[in-house]
Amino acid sequence: MSDNPIIEMNGKSYMADTRGALVPIEQVRPLDKLMDETVRKVFGYAAPLSEELARFKSHTFDDVDALMALAAQEYGATLGGRKGNITLTTYDGLRKVQVAIADHVDFGPELQIAKALVDECLNEWTSEARSEIRSIITRAFSVDKEGKINRTELLSLLRLDIEDERWQRAMDALRDSMRVIGSKRYVRFYQRQTPDGVWEPVTLDVAAA
Repeated sequence: MSDNPIIEMNGKSYMADTRGALVPIEQVRPLDKLMDETVRKVFGYAAPLSEELARFKSHTFDDVDALMALAAQEYGATLGGRKGNITLTTYDGLRKVQVAIADHVDFGPELQIAKALVDECLNEWTSEARSEIRSIITRAFSVDKEGKINRTELLSLLRLDIEDERWQRAMDALRDSMRVIGSKRYVRFYQRQTPDGVWEPVTLDVAAA
């Protein structure tokens, strides 16, 4: 992608609009020119930073894996907990690196069976007696703008203490519907001023900074 938006043709200057049409430079509003210039300038910094961050993440995982391999070699054991999660701290306890693996869960056809059974329960329960639960259930089975189900809301149904036999079968179907389709590795950094102080995250996400 070119950083220069000006297109020279037959001795005249143009800028391409969102439809790909060439607009004579003199017909482009000054504000649109300034906006284009600003976005390209910021992107000029953002793209290299993104690449550097990707390299940093890769090197971090390599360093952590090397430490884990060394520990396994020397002590016959591995650092970390369930599924490879690991926390490393400096000797003074002021800095911490956490590596975690999170599963990506999707839902199979059993989810529709669970919903049908839940709907049966809702149809028989009076809205007055179960209004709060009804709201929780309705929200859990709703989808967002991308058509995706909110996993957290859906799994919250498993914590509801409902003895109805159909509800129990619905929760069994919900559990059976869950499929682990992949996993992703995350790394997070924390620091604190004193050994008994509060851990503060080191933000690497621009949106969260």
